[in-house]
Amino acid sequence: MRRVSTSRQTMSSKNLATKIEEKQKNSYNCQICKDTTWILDNTGRVVERCKCYEIIKVKEQWEASGLKTDDLDKTFATYEHWSSLSKNMKNAATNYYLRFKEIEKTKHNSIMFCGQPGSGKTHLCIALANNFIKKDGKRVVYMPYRDVITKLKQNILDKEYYKNIVGKYQLAEILLIDDLFKGKVNETDINIMFEIINYRYINKLPIIVSTEYLVEEMLSFDEAIGSRIYEMSKKFIVEIKGQENNYRLR
Repeated sequence: MRRVSTSRQTMSSKNLATKIEEKQKNSYNCQICKDTTWILDNTGRVVERCKCYEIIKVKEQWEASGLKTDDLDKTFATYEHWSSLSKNMKNAATNYYLRFKEIEKTKHNSIMFCGQPGSGKTHLCIALANNFIKKDGKRVVYMPYRDVITKLKQNILDKEYYKNIVGKYQLAEILLIDDLFKGKVNETDINIMFEIINYRYINKLPIIVSTEYLVEEMLSFDEAIGSRIYEMSKKFIVEIKGQENNYRLR
């Protein structure tokens, strides 16, 4: 029988241990804290939170909002204005963010981007959400209008489900409504949105809105909803007109 020398056995054991150690090392997202989010000293006592904790917390808050983590790169810095109007849009968004603490509890605590498709409305709305979540720890809830309305109408007879979902958007600390009234709209759509908007209007809860309707068009479309949104965001309304402002067509 062939025997393996002790030295070769020892070398093989060391190689195996090294491979196991490397595999364990590569399995951690953060090599500093080994995914515990805590920094320890040599005695094993907790010293401080690891920097990765803030990143994890932001991602969790972002996902809880209903937004995709792919949208984390939509910031004010990554919004490239290409005209005086797009620059004004960005300025309005940043000014709204900077003044938010001052206006948060007032009747005029909201912002609306309306008009031309492809002008960057959604990017700026998400950039605001990004700032509120990451820098201020605000609980933002994202409402993609068409998707949410469709699901609510499909489950309108399930009273518990309907109440829970509508309540989620009524009670959100900050509500982001994307593409309001996109597509064909019927009376049921309007009634559902009135429940959400009216609750937030009465309780002075801020909304961030993007819509292809200009203010005048929204008021003629449904004055009850349009006038409430107008009053809530009257200090921060951005209207974009003209196909030349569609970035996708450049």
